Amino acid sequence: MRTERILTRLDRVFTRLDREPQRPANLDVPRMSRHRVALLVGTFAFYLAIVWLVVTTSWLVRLDWQVMFFRPYQQWSGIHWFVDYYVVLGQRGPTAVMVAAWLGWRSWRQHTLRPLLTLGASLLLLNITVGAAKLGMGRLGPHYATTIGSNEMGLGGDIFPSGHTANAVVTWGILAYLASTPRARRWLSAVSAVTALGVGMATVYLGTHWLSDVLLGWTAGLLILLALPWCEPLIAGAEVALFDLRDRWRARGGVTAAAPAPVAVPALTEPRASSAQDEAAARETVAAMSRSPRAPVYLAPGPHTTRSERTPVTPVGSRRPPHADRVPRTTTTSAARPVTGG
Repeated sequence: MRTERILTRLDRVFTRLDREPQRPANLDVPRMSRHRVALLVGTFAFYLAIVWLVVTTSWLVRLDWQVMFFRPYQQWSGIHWFVDYYVVLGQRGPTAVMVAAWLGWRSWRQHTLRPLLTLGASLLLLNITVGAAKLGMGRLGPHYATTIGSNEMGLGGDIFPSGHTANAVVTWGILAYLASTPRARRWLSAVSAVTALGVGMATVYLGTHWLSDVLLGWTAGLLILLALPWCEPLIAGAEVALFDLRDRWRARGGVTAAAPAPVAVPALTEPRASSAQDEAAARETVAAMSRSPRAPVYLAPGPHTTRSERTPVTPVGSRRPPHADRVPRTTTTSAARPVTGG
């Protein structure tokens, strides 16, 4: 016999996710169409072109130095406080928490883990691709530049491409990617594009990134969003695996109730007329032994009397009219109880 296990908060969440249907009927999962593949190839070519222009110290590097010498944070110093706050929209920690909270609510409402798993997959791709590019090219930022006019590549830096810009593109763009309707996807795409554009320009304004860093950060983030449909089968498989793991964990966590100890039945010393009487007597003995010797606390102590024998008492005395033939229970007479003895 198995006892019921107390549901934890995690069990309630998975129970909510188990409801049918797991996904809304109108949920459109993006697919890798020819148009999307063409955009991916074109964006990747633009990515390689930016890297080539920086490596060869072309006109793009000269533009980087011109913007740096312009010092936007001194030209428009009045908005410096606003840009300091706005650039937080590109930091990975705060943005991941905000977007994960929204997608967690979406997962709860849609009864699926896909939004959270998609966010996790996109951030994993972002860390791998952008992090590898940063360490591989090793470019120094404007504040640490050593030679005027050089590309500052291979000097141990980690600012090319811009991580703030790429993170803003991916984190806010994932909301448009997971939109349920085409109209919501268009609006969210526009809002995320403007947000990512503002974050990139904010880093240039503060002087923490070259302009080419921001261009490559936009391109790197867009590549991840365009390649996400290739990850959809893996995301679906991970969701199924998580639910299977939950089911196995539940099966192992079941508690089996201990069997009750057998009750010893005393041997019958007197012969009985039939086996049926023996079984009935044994059952009565077991029932008598299993009963508690103490009376429940809600019962009044003492012998039980019928309602007709009780005398209702009020603060002014009994309400029952006197009767000539009735003898009170508290009175003892010779007629009511004979006296024994000599």
